[in-house]
Amino acid sequence: MEIKKAVIPIAGLGTRFLPLSKVIPKEFFPLDEKPMIQYIVEEAIEAGIKKIVFVISPEKKEIFEKYILKYFKGEEKKLLSILRKRKKTEAINALKSIPKIKYEYIIQPRPLGDGDAILKAEKLVRNEPFLVLFGDDISFNDEGPKMTAQLLETFKKIKKPLLCLYRKSKKELLSYGVPKVKKIKNRLYKIEDIIEKPKIPPSNFALVGKYVLTPDIFPYIRKTKPQNGDIYLANSIKNMIKDKKEVFGLEVKGRWLECGDKEKWMKSFIFLTKKKL
Repeated sequence: MEIKKAVIPIAGLGTRFLPLSKVIPKEFFPLDEKPMIQYIVEEAIEAGIKKIVFVISPEKKEIFEKYILKYFKGEEKKLLSILRKRKKTEAINALKSIPKIKYEYIIQPRPLGDGDAILKAEKLVRNEPFLVLFGDDISFNDEGPKMTAQLLETFKKIKKPLLCLYRKSKKELLSYGVPKVKKIKNRLYKIEDIIEKPKIPPSNFALVGKYVLTPDIFPYIRKTKPQNGDIYLANSIKNMIKDKKEVFGLEVKGRWLECGDKEKWMKSFIFLTKKKL
């Protein structure tokens, strides 16, 4: 049950970040001194992931090859040579800090929701449990492992689908997917339902865009009815729960850095910058 692959859907158009996202992929917006996508990849590697599966749109294929592949796979020999001659040690170290990754990618032909994006990765994930990481959700923890590593460590023990839970105020929860939970032990909960943007939150937890899933999810995604034209992963998980499949949640330690819109991204940027000062 070792998890070796992480699926990272990056097919979105980044409309909340227009006009800047017209020329720069949202995944490459900076957080402090690194692009958002690097934090996600580093978090996966820290947790022991061996290969990244990117899900991209046809429109993003050129951007993916130009930006992401070049960023993570490029050698930059000429630039390194120049920096060495100029004795730019700090810049050299910054370049060398970019993780090298093994990757595959698959096209999501039409924007039909996050559930559909995960379904497109089925043939690359094959019959193995896998990790899903959304690019808007970055974790920070200077006192221990990040959220993804915490999830995978717990999955080794329970071997069941596992969702990432983050405690928020009742007022904040009105804008999130909120699970109904039953406490099992310590920070582990059994998920009994998921409610999107509830008027009355059924728990104190918001769902973070980090999931440990098993291949059981794929038949449920195929059977999930579109909602407003999209197939939502949360609805597929709800259907699993209705069929008495066990799904758990882990209350994670650390800080959730949200980057889903301009305001949240700016707050996360300021937080990370202040940590260095």
